[in-house]
Amino acid sequence: MANEKYEFVPGDEKVIAPGRTVKRIRALVAISYFVAAGDIGGYIESEASLPVYGDAWVYGNAQVSGNAQVSGNAQVYGNAWVYGNAQVYGDARVSGDAQVYGDAQVYGNAWVSGDAQVYGNARVYGRGLIVWFTGVGTGYGTLTVYNTKDNSIEVTRGCFRGSIDEFLAASESKHDETTQLEYRMLIEVAYSRITRAQTTKE
Repeated sequence: MANEKYEFVPGDEKVIAPGRTVKRIRALVAISYFVAAGDIGGYIESEASLPVYGDAWVYGNAQVSGNAQVSGNAQVYGNAWVYGNAQVYGDARVSGDAQVYGDAQVYGNAWVSGDAQVYGNARVYGRGLIVWFTGVGTGYGTLTVYNTKDNSIEVTRGCFRGSIDEFLAASESKHDETTQLEYRMLIEVAYSRITRAQTTKE
């Protein structure tokens, strides 16, 4: 299928890793209600990153690279980065400084934003299947809790990724009682929301 949806903007590209370059896009036609012909978009590595069919779009300084793909009506904007083998589709939104990578899938009406990191075997398909808290812990970072492909729950915080039990054990070995309590309370809220969403969305 010929690409009548967008073109690459000559000379506007960034090298993001050895052998990997992303190029800025410009819409050739109106795309849904939000993008007019001539509007400048974000950065993608190739046409495989953003199929020419559908209303999916990459905005601003957002980047899509590797084997990652944004399709359907999905939107990626802000400084968000989708890479690896990640898939963002349906009506999903990824924004802010969020990162979706690895084999993660974000779809349906899911929103991932802020500093959230979703990766590995994550499978986020509704708004209730991911919860993140920013400005937490001793480093005031982002704690992200999300559903995985086998409907287990995974936690990321900084370079940590693992189950709830693994996260709480790591916190117990590294943090004071106040920080441990903060994390336990946040995990309890996230667990409640995600397990409730798991029973209502399939």
